[in-house]
Amino acid sequence: MEQKMFTKKDYLEPKEYCGLFGITNNKQAVWLTYLGLFAQQHRGQEACGIVANNKGMLAIHKDMGLVSDVFSEQVLARLKGQMAVGHVRYSTTGSSVLKNSQPLLLDYAKGSICIAHNGNLVNSALLRKKLEAWGSIFQTTTDSELVVHLMARSKKVTLQESLVYALKQIKGAYSLVMMDKDYLIGVRDPYGFRPLVLGKLGASWCLASETCAFDLIGAKFVREIEPGEIVFINQEGLIKSLKPQELKVSHSAFCTFEHVYFSRPDSYIFGETVHTVRRKLGAQLAKEHPVDADFVVPVPDSGFSAALGYSKESGIPLEMGIIRNHYVGRTFIQPAQDSRDMGVRVKFNILKDILKGKRIIIVDDSIVRGTTSKIRVRNLRKAGVKEVHLRISCPAHRFPCYYGIDFNRAGELLANRYESLEKISKYLEVDSLGYLSLDGMLGCLKHPKNSYCTSCWVGKYPVKAEKRFSKFSLERRCCGQG
Repeated sequence: MEQKMFTKKDYLEPKEYCGLFGITNNKQAVWLTYLGLFAQQHRGQEACGIVANNKGMLAIHKDMGLVSDVFSEQVLARLKGQMAVGHVRYSTTGSSVLKNSQPLLLDYAKGSICIAHNGNLVNSALLRKKLEAWGSIFQTTTDSELVVHLMARSKKVTLQESLVYALKQIKGAYSLVMMDKDYLIGVRDPYGFRPLVLGKLGASWCLASETCAFDLIGAKFVREIEPGEIVFINQEGLIKSLKPQELKVSHSAFCTFEHVYFSRPDSYIFGETVHTVRRKLGAQLAKEHPVDADFVVPVPDSGFSAALGYSKESGIPLEMGIIRNHYVGRTFIQPAQDSRDMGVRVKFNILKDILKGKRIIIVDDSIVRGTTSKIRVRNLRKAGVKEVHLRISCPAHRFPCYYGIDFNRAGELLANRYESLEKISKYLEVDSLGYLSLDGMLGCLKHPKNSYCTSCWVGKYPVKAEKRFSKFSLERRCCGQG
C-alpha cells in the first residue's frame, strides 16, 4: 500500500474523502454528472473524474483539481454518452495520486467496468495479499480496485452474481457507483455507513452521495439506497433491486458525523434534512451547557446551523463574528505552511469591532485535533474578546475512525491526549468548554440509537478492523476514502 509522510498541516481538520454521482438514459449524462459533482464539491476538493458510456464504449477524464477546473467545455464535449459516473475526492500528494483518483476504469475478463467508492475497507490488506498470491496484478494502490479483482476471480456467469460474490468478501464502509457497458449500479454496504440516494429526472435515474446534487440538476429525490441493497439500472432506465441475504446484518451503523459535519445543510441524509438535525443539536447543546454571554458566534460554515439552534434555545443573540474566505486553496497556503496561525487567518477573519469587549459563545461542529481551535481562540483574544466559551455540537472524539474519516490514530485526537475537560480547556485557552453528550446527540436523530456508528466517540466498532488499523498506522489510504 502507498505510504506517505504526514506534515503537521495534514492534521488540521477531518476530511471526508469523496462524493459520488451517476446517471443513465439521458443525452446530457456527462453535463449532468458535471453538475452533480459540482454540487458535492465539499466532499472532495483535490481530484475528480467522469466516465462516460457511449453505446457500450467507456471513456474517462480525470485530473487533480476542482470540478470547474478539471472539466472545460472542450473536455465535456469530448465525453459522449447517455450514461455516466463521476467522483470527487480529497486526495494525498505524490506521483501516484492521479492513478489512484476515481472513478477507476478497469478492463477485466468480463469487459470494461468503472467504480467510484465512498468509504473505507477494513480488510483490504489481507484481500490484496491473497489476490496477488493468486496472480492478480493491481493498477493502483486503492482498496476500491479489490472489488473488480474479486469479481474477476468469481466463477459466476452474470454481472450480478459476480458482484455479490465480491461484496461477500469485503468488509467495512462502502457506497459504490459502478458502470459497465449495460448497467449503472449502486451499492451500499450492509451497515449503511455512508449515504447513497436515488433520484429521477424525467425518464432518467440518478445516484448520488447527497440529495443536493439532485436539487442542482432538477431531479426528484426518490429514496435512499438501503443498507445491503444493490440496484441495477439499464440504459433504458429499467431498475432492478437486489437485497442479498448474505449481506444482511442485525442493525445499521449510519455515520453520525455526516450529520454533524460532512454533509451539506440542504441535503437529506439518513431520513432527515441536515440543517434541521444540526439546529436540534445546537438547541440540545444550549440545554446541557448554558452560559451567560453577549453573543452566540458560529464557526463557519458547518457550525452555523447548530449556533442557530443554540441561540434560539438560549435566547442569546446570534452574531456573525467570524467570516470565512471560501476561495482559499491548499496551493495558496503552502508558502506559509510553517505558520499555522497564518493558515487559519487566511481562512477565517474576525470582526473585531463587533466582538471587542464581548463575552461570546463559539459554536463549532467538532474538535478533532484541536490545532485550528486553539489558534482561533488566540486570535479572538487578540481581537479584544473578553470571554470565550466554546461549545461543540457532538461528543469528544477519543477514538480512531476506520470507515472513511482521516483520523485513524488515537494519539492525534485532542480528547485522547487530554483525559479531562479541564485539561482540554486549558490547552485551548478558553474560559469554558462544553461538548454535547452522546445521549443528547443521539436523541436529536430520527432512528433508534443503535442505528448509528459512534465508534469515534465510544470506541466500539461495528466492523472489526484488521491489525494494521488497530495499531493506528500512519499509512494514508488512497482508496475508497477517495
